[in-house]
Amino acid sequence: MESFKVLIIILLSSVFVDNYVLSRFLGICPFLGVSEKRDQAFGMGIAVTIVMLIATAVTWPIQYFVLNTFNLGYLQNIVFILIIAALVQMLEMLLKKFTPALHKGLGVYLPLITTNCAVLGVTINNIIDGYDFIQSMVSSLGCGLGFLLAMLLFSGLRSRIDNSKVPAPFKGLGVTLIAASFISLAFMGFSGIVENIFAFFSS
Repeated sequence: MESFKVLIIILLSSVFVDNYVLSRFLGICPFLGVSEKRDQAFGMGIAVTIVMLIATAVTWPIQYFVLNTFNLGYLQNIVFILIIAALVQMLEMLLKKFTPALHKGLGVYLPLITTNCAVLGVTINNIIDGYDFIQSMVSSLGCGLGFLLAMLLFSGLRSRIDNSKVPAPFKGLGVTLIAASFISLAFMGFSGIVENIFAFFSS
């Protein structure tokens, strides 16, 4: 029961409290560049979540059974970047061969994931935080869902901005960054909520 509670805390914290886009400011490029339309934001969010899960499933055992075993921890960044790039290419080829419809919907966004620092950040932070394999997978799922949530919320906000009268000095990137900061401030309100909820029900 205690381990299940830990997994739920990790999941909810990854989605709301430690959101990689809005709290850690990783993955800002796709957040700003692929959030103009909701379908694009959704496609990018799903693709990033899938890659985060696969990357974690591959990099975690490599870290503990290869890099740590042979004292090659200093190669972590290089190895993880190469693994993520290879996984994205493999995923793109598999989707193109077996599910052409899904590849057509996500294929545009898959190459962008190779340079998405949020994916690399998840794999490295899971190691730094000392998570075991299951905890790392749950953390990656939460981070992916948090990324998807941030993309969808921001795309909805941007659609409202496009239909609003914006003062000339703030048009374009200016109002976009201001809107992103408001969402980030709103997510700061989740700090401590997850732990307090479990503390309340445990008392």
